[in-house]
Formats: sequence, C-alpha cells, structure tokens
Amino acid sequence: MKTLLQKKITETFEQLYKILSSLSETELNTVPYEGSWTAGQVLQHLILASSGYPEMCSGPTEKTTREPDEKVKDIAALFLNFTIKMQAPEFIIPLDKKYNKNSLTLSLQKIEEELLHVSDTYDLTLTCLNSEIPTFGKFTIYEWINFSLIHIQRHIKQLNTICQEVTRQ
Repeated sequence: MKTLLQKKITETFEQLYKILSSLSETELNTVPYEGSWTAGQVLQHLILASSGYPEMCSGPTEKTTREPDEKVKDIAALFLNFTIKMQAPEFIIPLDKKYNKNSLTLSLQKIEEELLHVSDTYDLTLTCLNSEIPTFGKFTIYEWINFSLIHIQRHIKQLNTICQEVTRQ
C-alpha cells in the first residue's frame, strides 16, 4: 500500500513539473481562452488544495471501521469525470495575478515532500477527524492522499489543454 502510494505521488508530481518546465513565464500567465484560469492559477489552486497534510494527519484521528481505501473509487469516479464542471471552494481559488515558475516549483516540491513524508510516517488506515469533504464525509489518511493525487490528475488534463492553447498563440 505504502510503496505504491509513494510511486503514485512521485509520478503525479513529475507530470506537474514536466508541464511547468515546458511553459515560459509569459505562457504560464496567459489566459488561454475566455473564462479560464492561467496555468499559473491552476498550479496555485493545486498548491492551496494540497497544502497542510502533515498538520491534518497529525491532528485527531481514530481507528477506521471500514476498508481504508473504500472511498478512493468514488473520488476518482467524480473527479476524473471530465464532463462535470466543478466550482472550487473560495479558500482554494487562486488570486488573479502573475505567478513565478520558480516559486510554484518550490511550493509543489514542498507538497510532494510532505505527501511522501506523511505516506511513509503515518498509519494510512486511520481516519482524520478534523477535515471532511461534503458528500464524502471523513477520509482515512490513505484516502486524503489519493484525493489530492486524483484532484491533481483532473487538473493535469486541464493544464495540458491550457499548454496547447498558450503555445499556439
């Protein structure tokens, strides 16, 4: 469980770094089409959404009375359904500003390190008590890390579309 999860973390972040490194500072901050975020805003959204895992996982937890990965399929079914348009909660909506590649890269590297640390150090089967997702309820640490990775996968598809548009302009 742990080794496979760590492999997924590393592979997911490698995809983000590849996309980020392929963009110039200008392309990173170019709106690809009406109503879209820039690639920089998408990456900042992912940073906001994936931050704080060590604090959450070191908070109150309890022994899980169900399979510790039970909700992963439902998370994936929802977030990898690209026909659904989702609205981000206010606290993870990125500012409309110019983003810096180096700052974004450093923030993403910190989050990757944190997720790897959590996956290596904590009991992944415990349920976190201080956080939950509406309609899903409380997650195990394993589900939380998968939630982050699945959310990132959703936006990797969006980032690839943005890259195609801004490199064409």
